[in-house]
Amino acid sequence: MISVFFNLINVKILRGFKYLFVLMVLSNCKEDVLNITPTTRFEWKQSQDIDNNVTEKRDSLIYKIERGDYGFIDEVFISKSDTIVYNTKFNLNYNEISKGIKGKMGCGSNMCLDSSEINIYNYYHPKYHPYYNNSKAHTLQSVTKSIVSTIIGTAIQKGEIKSVNESVYQYFREYTLSTSMQKHLTVTTIKDVLTMQLGLEWSEFGKSLEEDTSVSEMELSDNWISYVLKQSIKSQPGKEWNYNSGASQLLSKIIEGSTQKTIDEYAQEILFEKLNIKEYYWKKTPSGLPDTEGGLYLISEDLAKIALLHLNDGVWNGERLLPENWVQEALGKQVSDIYQDGGKEGYGYQWWITGDEPSLTVGLGYGNQILVIIPEKNVIGVIYAWNVFDNKAKYIFRDFVDVLMHYNLDITK
Repeated sequence: MISVFFNLINVKILRGFKYLFVLMVLSNCKEDVLNITPTTRFEWKQSQDIDNNVTEKRDSLIYKIERGDYGFIDEVFISKSDTIVYNTKFNLNYNEISKGIKGKMGCGSNMCLDSSEINIYNYYHPKYHPYYNNSKAHTLQSVTKSIVSTIIGTAIQKGEIKSVNESVYQYFREYTLSTSMQKHLTVTTIKDVLTMQLGLEWSEFGKSLEEDTSVSEMELSDNWISYVLKQSIKSQPGKEWNYNSGASQLLSKIIEGSTQKTIDEYAQEILFEKLNIKEYYWKKTPSGLPDTEGGLYLISEDLAKIALLHLNDGVWNGERLLPENWVQEALGKQVSDIYQDGGKEGYGYQWWITGDEPSLTVGLGYGNQILVIIPEKNVIGVIYAWNVFDNKAKYIFRDFVDVLMHYNLDITK
């Protein structure tokens, strides 16, 4: 079942499937500049591997990356505790790679008819993908969901949200809702949303790139929240797991309603500044809400800080940023056997939990974005990639994990 789990991800199912006509709807989206906040707090330590077995495994992986076995890999980052033990970028030329590419997801560097086609939801043009506008910030795609979960945790720690057991209805009163949807949201909790147990009809998981999906229709709409709340009710909330990027988008509105700030503003104040995250970009939807299903860009070192916060049980520089027991809950199998086939794969609070023993906590995103947390080894791994061009390549996840699992010795400071 594990191979099926990651093969599904490799065929681009975890991220919403994008269509060119999205560009027409979203061409008027506000384009913000990168948020640069001068601050000097946490800095990663640097070290070198001291175990030959580790370096041999890692160098073999890097050789295969450079040979092209895994497609378009942009960066590999590995840390142990608060120390970076390996980090390299491959500096691929997406101006050349995207030439001649045009389709439902966008147009490549020489294929766009005019500037209106070059925007944040054109996935082929190198202006915004995979790096944001020539910056170091790389698209996270659905790894964004895992970061959003963390921000929900910070809001609970600050008392902005009472708990994950809070009803979500209060955050959506302003929308035109059917009577049945009002009743459904009244008994739906934030936990149901975080664990992909919203109970609405939603077509996304397992669909091919060429098929129409709920997420593609949502991204065509003028108001993503309204679209989600107009879906048919399928089951009681909390009863059935179904991967739903629309559920993740509801979290954007929940943060705004509970804090009176958009999630990008709130994250900057309550999380990013404290972690010394200085360079990022967050896509906005047509209504102005940040895209919390896949719109965040971060540099690899800063993405790894979010993982390190979890390894530190939600405490950073002596300050508790996440509630006690949050990490255990968020990274635990809130939903077991998500495929209902007797397997061990599970889902936490917007985190994937593998069937390994011990299990791995993973953030996964379209194009092969990967964040791996191995608590037993205090190891974090990040892969940035952009395998969206239908290139036939081996999925790097398992080979990368094999390297990470060898980091079991002390490192030289």
